[in-house]
Amino acid sequence: MSIESAKVRLEKMLGSRFRVTRGELVQHGQNESIFPVTPPDAVVYPTNTKEVAGIVTICSEEACPIIAWGVGTSLEGHALAFQGGVTVDMSMMNKVLELNAEDFNVVVQPGITRKQLEHELRASGLFFPIDPGADATLGGMAATRASGTTAVRYGTLRDNVLALEVVLADGRIIRTGSRARKSSAGYDLTALFVGSEGTLGIMTELTLKLYGQPEAVAAATCSFENVASCVDAVTEIIQMGLPVARLELLDSAMMRGINQWDRSLNMTEQPHLFMEFHGSEASVHEHAEIAGEIVSDHGGSEFSWATRTEDRSRLWKARHDAYYAAKAMRPNCMVLTTDACVPISRLAEAINETVADIEASPLEGPIVGHVGDGNFHIALLLDPESEDEIAAAKTIQANINHRALRLGGTITGEHGVGIGKMRYMAKEHGDAWKVMSAIKRALDPKNVLNPGKVVQLN
Repeated sequence: MSIESAKVRLEKMLGSRFRVTRGELVQHGQNESIFPVTPPDAVVYPTNTKEVAGIVTICSEEACPIIAWGVGTSLEGHALAFQGGVTVDMSMMNKVLELNAEDFNVVVQPGITRKQLEHELRASGLFFPIDPGADATLGGMAATRASGTTAVRYGTLRDNVLALEVVLADGRIIRTGSRARKSSAGYDLTALFVGSEGTLGIMTELTLKLYGQPEAVAAATCSFENVASCVDAVTEIIQMGLPVARLELLDSAMMRGINQWDRSLNMTEQPHLFMEFHGSEASVHEHAEIAGEIVSDHGGSEFSWATRTEDRSRLWKARHDAYYAAKAMRPNCMVLTTDACVPISRLAEAINETVADIEASPLEGPIVGHVGDGNFHIALLLDPESEDEIAAAKTIQANINHRALRLGGTITGEHGVGIGKMRYMAKEHGDAWKVMSAIKRALDPKNVLNPGKVVQLN
């Protein structure tokens, strides 16, 4: 049994959809993390579930690692072939299979991207709310339990996946969940696979919740003198129970970056909140008025409104482009990105201590955050040739993770574990991490599915 033997069998099975060209391998050996390019031994392109099952069966029989691939936007090395093997690119499985508008759900293949799904739904009056920023695939988003700017209102992927079709490590095809909105029939296997990062099975179909387009949508921005006041305003907005659809923090460094990235914005380079309200005309007006009063009480500026679709799109595009705006602040830099999530009541403390760490270092580190649910992100800009800067970035990253745990939070709110955050899993989960390893062994005894990620088996 060997990788080479698996390659021979897979080429015979897939023909031209089996690829080993250098360009193809390098493309599938990189992502938006700091890890070096790590090409797989081969890339395959299935077109249906039966083919995925055949690929997995061959790789299992040959003890060949298998790594599912969306579009490569992960941030913790999730989809890199650190142990070699075959990357299963799902881009040819990118269709909407079934739209059940009356039941507010849709069945999709894993390779469809967020924007492709949005396009397919445009005439239905429905939308899928989860938007992690990058135009990621729905399979990749589910695998990492992604969320994004709307999580404060609509939840994360975990809350919006009703059912899955999954290929297990031995090639069996199973279905979890149903189109019903709830169930008490046995273990929640859907929740088990969502967030498993391809280590327990490969998703081949997803049934997702949809929502009706709101009657009215309004976005607003406001600035603050400091991050602490901004976070205090957020805390009160949440405690008041206002149903804000988006509630995003951008610190002054990040505002400088997005102004440079899109010079038409020309916004004050102070900490900002970006907000969005969904509902009826009356409810949007009422909730926005209350939020404005809270902001004012905490020293925030008056709201600057964006009610036209094109203005809102430009505003949220600036937020979604934050990674690229940060990177452009220091040409040719490497970006170490990380995230953490803490209880809302400890968010100001977490961010303020992180800012102090960054200010005491030689680095610049813009901060953005889905602060409505206590999740914040840092982009540390460093010279890839400087050992001192790399060491400083890793120290800041470690401090953020330890701080999140000390404050009752988690090492990652949405980036996932991959290989980059495994060293902190034992501290966060204790013996529960060993239970995760036991589940991995039970479902994947040969350890062929994305080995070396999330859990430690040796």
